[in-house]
Amino acid sequence: MPAHITVLYPFLPPERITDSVVRKVRDILSAFAAFEFRLVRIARFPTALYLAPEPAQPFIGLTEGVMRAFPEYPPYGGQYDSIVPHLMVAEAGEGAARAEAELLAALPPRVGIEASCNEVVLIENSSGRWKRMHSFRLAR
Repeated sequence: MPAHITVLYPFLPPERITDSVVRKVRDILSAFAAFEFRLVRIARFPTALYLAPEPAQPFIGLTEGVMRAFPEYPPYGGQYDSIVPHLMVAEAGEGAARAEAELLAALPPRVGIEASCNEVVLIENSSGRWKRMHSFRLAR
């Protein structure tokens, strides 16, 4: 799977993603402007090491927008009380400490990795391989 920051998982199974669903998602996401962000801070979940995007709010807004239209699909099945945008870099375990040390050495201090979010991509893995289903451009 390519590096990504999840907007909403889980989502509809691929066979239930109709043209109507695609239009609904496109309408929602087209109301959001593209934005710049940085990956500066390394953080941990109990099961993963991740880079936290700054600012986080635009990603939270995307999640909340899609979630309002599809309330039957809360982020991560409703397991958590808050939305924490993240780019996972390693699962917890022996490799996580090494990955964290490498990231600390590679990330430019206080600058991090500068990036922009111009689109949201709907991916699925029903075949066992993640593949792109649809792409939704954000407003300019």
